[in-house]
Amino acid sequence: MSDGALSQEEIDSLLAGLDGGPGPQAAPAPSGRQGTGLSPQEAQAFKAILESTLSAQSQNLSMITGLPVTIQSPVVDGTTRDGFLRDVPEEVLSVSVPFAGSLPGDHCFVMPKETAIKIASLANKDETLSELDDMAISAVQECISTLAGTQITVVSEKTGNRNITAGVAEGSFGPKAMARVPSGDFLRAIYPVQIGEGQSERLVELFALSFVKDVLASAGGPSQGQQAQPPAMMGGQMGGNYSGMQMGQQMGGQQMGGNQQMGQQMGGSYGGMQQGYGGYSGMNPPNVQPVQFASLQMGPAGQESGNIGLIMDVNMEMTVELGRTRKLIKEILGMGEGTIIELDKLAGEPVDILVNHKLIAKGEVVVIDENFGVRVTEIVSPMERMADLG
Repeated sequence: MSDGALSQEEIDSLLAGLDGGPGPQAAPAPSGRQGTGLSPQEAQAFKAILESTLSAQSQNLSMITGLPVTIQSPVVDGTTRDGFLRDVPEEVLSVSVPFAGSLPGDHCFVMPKETAIKIASLANKDETLSELDDMAISAVQECISTLAGTQITVVSEKTGNRNITAGVAEGSFGPKAMARVPSGDFLRAIYPVQIGEGQSERLVELFALSFVKDVLASAGGPSQGQQAQPPAMMGGQMGGNYSGMQMGQQMGGQQMGGNQQMGQQMGGSYGGMQQGYGGYSGMNPPNVQPVQFASLQMGPAGQESGNIGLIMDVNMEMTVELGRTRKLIKEILGMGEGTIIELDKLAGEPVDILVNHKLIAKGEVVVIDENFGVRVTEIVSPMERMADLG
């Protein structure tokens, strides 16, 4: 039945074994969920955290690409390297962005070649891009770094841990068997991504299982419970319900009435300790009210003008850009007198006005006496400026 040649699946399995993946004893599970040590409850809890980032992530990608972007709810499951390899194209771009700090763990994004080229061409505003060269991979790396930064912000809010950082994004394009993925078992999130009016793209994100479990434990477990807050102590009275911990105390004239029970139980969600002061018969419940914060008001305009006045005499470089193009080194070295360079702007298109190399406006070229000048025709919107900064 076989001519002795290895199939692509057998080659992938051999390469996976050489790359530190699961050994032969770990048979690949058809669903990608078996033997990963991740329960369905944990997968759903982590999915809820990822879903809370979708709006911000969509805005980030929209700003970078210049097109409307919608990142939809991901399909989340636990899998192994073998299970992952079965579900991706033969060639992929893998961008590794490991988490560091107090919650370290391997982390990467994987996407098909076509998706990576689309993102890079939009980010670099180069519609002719057809291959993933170093410049294109660098553009995708910057995009992934932005997405990872948003996730760190959300995870920090969920866990209360502000000491989570991301490493430098490193992209690698090639056969899927050589993709850099977390070692051992990991969590996989598959996002459908709609960029502009084109067909839906697929973006795969992989998290080390240890990182997922650490995040869920810090956030209160698979149920995504509320974090415990320190009890308020004022005037000898303590009240409130903090993550299943009830504390009650009523003091007046050095008297404590009722049936008093005091205990400490190790375990729980507040620093590993639960304390109970309860059993007061006829005791009125504490009056708990939300804190009211004053609304933020804009400061006087005069004060802001005074601060800006301090830098009014600072010189800034303003340049006018007629157009751009990209050339190979051999083409640049071959240029001489009389060489015509074709730019990416059409005749009659507005030129770009830049301040310190950042686009701020567009205009048309005019002649003033014997000198060139530019008449401003459009001020670039803040959204376009942010996309240029990205």
